[in-house]
Amino acid sequence: MPALLDVQELKTHFPVRQGLWRKAVQHIRAVDGVSFTLQAGETLGLVGESGCGKSTVGRSILHLTPPTSGEVIFNGTSLGSLSPNQLRELRIQMQMVFQNPLSSLNPRLTVEEIVTSAPLYHGLITRQQVRSEAIRLLDRVGMSAQHLQRFPHEFSGGQRQRLCIARALSLSPRLIVCDEAVSALDVSIQAQILNLLKDLQQEQHLSYLFISHDMGVIRYIADRVAVMYLGRIVELADQDALFQSPRHPYTQALLQAIPASHPRHRHRQRQALQGDVPSPTRAYAGCAFAERCPLATETCRQSLPPWRELAPGHYARCHLAEPTPAGATLN
Repeated sequence: MPALLDVQELKTHFPVRQGLWRKAVQHIRAVDGVSFTLQAGETLGLVGESGCGKSTVGRSILHLTPPTSGEVIFNGTSLGSLSPNQLRELRIQMQMVFQNPLSSLNPRLTVEEIVTSAPLYHGLITRQQVRSEAIRLLDRVGMSAQHLQRFPHEFSGGQRQRLCIARALSLSPRLIVCDEAVSALDVSIQAQILNLLKDLQQEQHLSYLFISHDMGVIRYIADRVAVMYLGRIVELADQDALFQSPRHPYTQALLQAIPASHPRHRHRQRQALQGDVPSPTRAYAGCAFAERCPLATETCRQSLPPWRELAPGHYARCHLAEPTPAGATLN
């Protein structure tokens, strides 16, 4: 079955300019060769430290930030081959929920205008249907008609994020990119928003690219997980396989950083990563994680690790990760 979203060798580089003529002297390699697929009705979690390029991947897929190279194929259509008008029409099926709900909502618009301006612009509803459509959308995200004439600053963070989700749903999309959609919320509100997203996914058969730095959130909502480090995906697997048997040292370090949920486990030994994240302006001959990896060898520093399938559906980019023998079971 063809994937709903197919990303192939996506790269997004930003020039660093200096001098009177603003000449580009180097480039920030925010995304440096990312490939993955996303099936209809699936949630792919994209996780990594701040600055690894997760948000840029999401924006580049929607072409909000034009990619430097690579290809994004949505439902069989290559976005790079479309004219601006064609891309605008196709984006109806692809929406985004941003990290900061207050900054992503227009402070001058009422709730009714926020959730209905897009479908009204695209001709999906008439002016006579605006109020009824706004009430329908608010009801779907757990809000009521009494909120229609209020402004974004009058709501809590959780309510604002519900408005952002209602706005994304207003065009009946097939794909929603959630960029740190719950990171600014309290834990109890996070759970409400995550449950809302899961309910909406079941109702509408939505696909999510869920971007987060929180492994706990990713474990709860994702079907598959892609781990990013310095512009590249270093491991990709089903959620259960990745959390139970991580194969890349960076993934293992991220999992060790998760706080223990049980008091008896809070004194377990953790292996903290040493050093800082390397500069994204450097081109690395080998593995970019080698400078911080406790297991790195000279081969890791001199040769780029290949992207290999270590077990069915479990991929990693690491010289030291060995494939699982046929018939073996991971513990």
